[in-house]
Amino acid sequence: MKRIESYLCGRWAFGAGKPEVVVNPFTEEALAEVNADGLDRAAAVKYAREVGGPALRALTFGQRAELLKALSAALHEQREALIDLSIAAAGSTRGDAKFDLDGASGTLAAYASFGKKLGDRRFLSDGDGIQLGRTPRFWGQHILVTRPGVAVHINAFNFPAWGMAEKLACSILAGVPAIEKPGTPTALVAEAAARVLIDSGILPEGALQFLGGSAGDLLDHLGPMDLLAFTGSAATGAKLKAHPKLIAHNVRVNIEADSLNSAVLAPDVDASSDAYDEFLSNVVTDMTQKAGQKCTAVRRIFVPKDRVEDVVGHLIEGLKRQRSGDPAAAETRVGTLTSAGQLRDVRAGLERLAECANVRCGGVDTVRARGFGLEPTLLVAINPEADVFHELEVFGPVSTVLPYDGSAKEAVRLVNRGGGSLVASVYSNDASWTEEVALGIAPWHGRIWIGSDRVKGQATAPGLVLPATIHGGPGRAGGGEELGGLRGLAPYLQRTAIQGFQGFVAKAFGSSEATDL
Repeated sequence: MKRIESYLCGRWAFGAGKPEVVVNPFTEEALAEVNADGLDRAAAVKYAREVGGPALRALTFGQRAELLKALSAALHEQREALIDLSIAAAGSTRGDAKFDLDGASGTLAAYASFGKKLGDRRFLSDGDGIQLGRTPRFWGQHILVTRPGVAVHINAFNFPAWGMAEKLACSILAGVPAIEKPGTPTALVAEAAARVLIDSGILPEGALQFLGGSAGDLLDHLGPMDLLAFTGSAATGAKLKAHPKLIAHNVRVNIEADSLNSAVLAPDVDASSDAYDEFLSNVVTDMTQKAGQKCTAVRRIFVPKDRVEDVVGHLIEGLKRQRSGDPAAAETRVGTLTSAGQLRDVRAGLERLAECANVRCGGVDTVRARGFGLEPTLLVAINPEADVFHELEVFGPVSTVLPYDGSAKEAVRLVNRGGGSLVASVYSNDASWTEEVALGIAPWHGRIWIGSDRVKGQATAPGLVLPATIHGGPGRAGGGEELGGLRGLAPYLQRTAIQGFQGFVAKAFGSSEATDL
């Protein structure tokens, strides 16, 4: 059986403990074993700091950008093999696998482009210089310098390639080596992608390490210059954030967690409008792409009370056109959940939602006898005020329609009850209504996607994470922030104020190309 190995301290190795078995999510056939027991995590952290870090910091931003460009090309070259593996090992349809792999190579390429513009520099001038004294002779300038530590990236199972690449792109461009720890259910895909990047020889030794299996005592070895970036459940994120060593050393922690994302249909959008078509298309895509296992997938669908039945009927029509089944079949549009544990969690969550809602299509009865598949499930809330809709995220092809009175004020109140989300999509051609809702929900969201007749056919879907804009959100969404162009480098850099004689400070540390992060 295939072994999922770890790459630590310059070599691939397998743990000595009892392995965990990874299976095909459709057939439940055993595919691989994963284990990292006994591997020296302390040595891996030291290796990153002493070998990978100095090598990366010796390069300019422009040179690091070239590395990312080459990594993107290397990953794209193995695209077909990785897609086939994702279909077998992650329950992905071909479209889902392409979404993950192309997102990974695309993000690496995007950060190569961002970094190229920074050119021949090893630090960044942060904003303009400022007079600090009675005359301009005493001057101040903020700069951003690379922190001499290691980044530990704990990634989620749903995007084994993209999740790793989006963190790695920022850390490598910033000059910080990374240790990547994937979600176990899809670790076979993550390891294959990591092997492509590592075995390419593009990166300096020690710049990228890979830990397949349990994190073990990895966090015990982090210090003041290090960073933990985590994507996963809010409960696990809170546990990691409370780690005694992270608290004691003020280790930077960046978390992206649960998110009860919303889609809001405004009362002015009628069934004949382009905005309505976009609404239906995007909701169906969010519910079915990656079998609903996206951190940006819509969980709550707000619809004016007098429109609910028509909207539900149209959504069900769209969902029924998305054929579910064997991810390897060309006609399949909805793959499977990734593991037996994930299916158990989704079923349990769905049963809780069904206590306060009517199931209109799908449901727990559609679970297959073999594998981890579930039909797309749409519910309609009996009482949209029930706490369960605003507190529980069911991480699968499940969404709930919540009726509301159509007012901007009511939309803001209900959407914000999610307690902090990654993204909300708002569909309206009414500028004043849209502005009131956008400003009302902005403090509770990392991103707001606005659909209207004017952007039909021009916009990417709200569930798509773009490298140029931030990915993250407040509250239950984790309070972290990734990507956003050069803003994605901020967790890996130290902002320092340089004060002194203007003639020296401005010349040595100022720049006509100052960067604001």
